Amino acid sequence: MPYLGLRSNMLIGNIPKEFCQFPNLHILDLAHNNLSGPIPRCLGNLGALKFTVIFNRSEYRDLYEPFLEHLEMFVKGRQDEYIKIIPVLNLIDLSSNHLTGEIPEEITNLSALGSLNLSWTQLSGKIPGNINNLQQLESLDLSGNHFTGPIPPSMSSMTFLSHFNVSYNNLSGPIPTTKQFQTFNDPSIYEGNPYLCGSPLTTSCTSGFRDPQYKDAGVDDEDSSSEMLWFYVGTALGFILGFWVACGTLMIKRSWRHAYFRFVKETQDKLFVVTVVSVAGCRRKLAQVFRR
Repeated sequence: MPYLGLRSNMLIGNIPKEFCQFPNLHILDLAHNNLSGPIPRCLGNLGALKFTVIFNRSEYRDLYEPFLEHLEMFVKGRQDEYIKIIPVLNLIDLSSNHLTGEIPEEITNLSALGSLNLSWTQLSGKIPGNINNLQQLESLDLSGNHFTGPIPPSMSSMTFLSHFNVSYNNLSGPIPTTKQFQTFNDPSIYEGNPYLCGSPLTTSCTSGFRDPQYKDAGVDDEDSSSEMLWFYVGTALGFILGFWVACGTLMIKRSWRHAYFRFVKETQDKLFVVTVVSVAGCRRKLAQVFRR
């Protein structure tokens, strides 16, 4: 099966792992459903998306003929109609679902993948640092999620990438400026990330700009120092207050003062007696040992 299109079917539940068992699957379109749960890691094992293969159309006619005439797909941010399509359109579209978790590292094994759309799926975590392994990728849409951290600088080497969108996430740090990123001049593909900086955004990565992870760390340190300061102040005040309450009570109440000193004297006498008895017992035992 080269094409599995279940777009807009009100599907619920997790993405079945059985989809990973289609070695000839080139197109997986599950967009606009109510699917939930994580992206199956086994999708990284889809053989047709891992290797670039030159097909002999006559040999694969029976397999691909139903999909060679007419197909509508949402690629590079727009819906296109493909006529006489050949089996080289490698695409995964899981957009507009309720998926959770991170992008599986295994997805970066799909080196022949041409389009990956994970927009508006509630995914989180960081963009995989080795996403540049997808060297054939032409379209990557990660907008409308909860991704954090930087845009991996390694993505600059993805020379086929012509459509890129990470708007409305929680990304931070400087936008890469070399190689392929010099072609992404539309600020809207980065908007909704208040801690991103650099061209084409108006926020410059100056010394005054603070990445949220460092900002949070600074706030935590300040909070910790403040808490420790108040702890010591509270301890000192408590000691002083307790000391003067005790001393003041003893000075004002004569009966309490007499009772207190009597208690101290009795305790001292008891400790003295216990100490003397213990020392005498030890001496007797030592004397018996030496006599033997």
